[in-house]
Amino acid sequence: MVQTAYWFETTEFEGRLARVQAALRAGGHDALLAFMPETVTWITGFFTRAYGGFQFAIVPASGLPTVFCRDVSAYYVDSTCVFPDRVMWSDSDDRIAVAVEAIRSRVGPAPRLAVEMAAWPLSVARHEGIRAGLPGSVWADESDLVARMRLVKSPAEIAYQRRAAKAAEAGMAAAVATVGVGVSEREIAAEVCAAMIRAGSDLPGPGVMSSGERAFHLHGGYSDRVLARGDIVQIETTPNVKHYHARFMRPIRVAEASDADHRTVERLVAIQDAALAAVRPGVPATVPDRIYREGVLSSGLRETYTNKTFYSVGLLLQPNGGEPLEAHPAATWSFEPGMVFHTYVLASGFGMSETILITPDGHERLTGFPRRLFVSGG
Repeated sequence: MVQTAYWFETTEFEGRLARVQAALRAGGHDALLAFMPETVTWITGFFTRAYGGFQFAIVPASGLPTVFCRDVSAYYVDSTCVFPDRVMWSDSDDRIAVAVEAIRSRVGPAPRLAVEMAAWPLSVARHEGIRAGLPGSVWADESDLVARMRLVKSPAEIAYQRRAAKAAEAGMAAAVATVGVGVSEREIAAEVCAAMIRAGSDLPGPGVMSSGERAFHLHGGYSDRVLARGDIVQIETTPNVKHYHARFMRPIRVAEASDADHRTVERLVAIQDAALAAVRPGVPATVPDRIYREGVLSSGLRETYTNKTFYSVGLLLQPNGGEPLEAHPAATWSFEPGMVFHTYVLASGFGMSETILITPDGHERLTGFPRRLFVSGG
């Protein structure tokens, strides 16, 4: 008998299912075809590292969901999925035919389907194959149905993010301790990864890490580059626990930093403090977003500021790096208790960021590392 390893209490999954099914009934849908790996895991508990293969969940408007996956994932279905129904294909099968029959046998030959059309695992070939096999079905794009529900985290989800934040802090401490003249980015990455894994992260990261001219550009990764005196090293540690994320950025100067460098980072911290002071439930996202942008631009730190300033984080499976809720000048949403965000400010090669939880009366920083420019030893 396989020992179960559920990430949450069964009642939490039952509550999520009930919310999804209520939304399906309200929308006149017979079932949801959930292709996003995060949706499958959030509703059913099923998780395997092979989530990039052909798998999905059939979530009827009433009754229990069905997991569709490859047969070699049977152990992980048995150990992580809280619901018993599953259909599995083998490598010799016509997997589209198996998928069509799984849907037909659960919700009929002509169901009204809510479908996560924007899901990256739903290729054009899979989409066309399933639709051709169910010619009487009606499809509606409901890519945001579950994604919206996932934006407000339960206390159990937030507990995982708190643990991830501690792993992020361990990774940053390792980075600060390792950076120095003659040290390669690869060596720093190895120390960051080891520290985060030892501190509880389920993936090594290390996250965004770049130096030299790449420190002035987003999304750099480590290389064989060797650090020189005066380099900026930009680090964002991105660990996760049960794939629930927390992350933050800090800048490091190699061996030396000018007074102007320290003043720049101090200004970025002050701008971020002012923006975060405005964050509380009911406040439109555009309010702190404007504080960030006006603060950076009025200080002359940048000529333009086009990137988002907040984005939601939670259960994230690669290639997804964030949830679909972002703060920018055209945002139309407001903060709610239980939301969790990565919020950042960037200028002059320096970045400062935090993961924050929206509380009933404001916000809480989940990442608690010192907020300053670090200068490594020689």
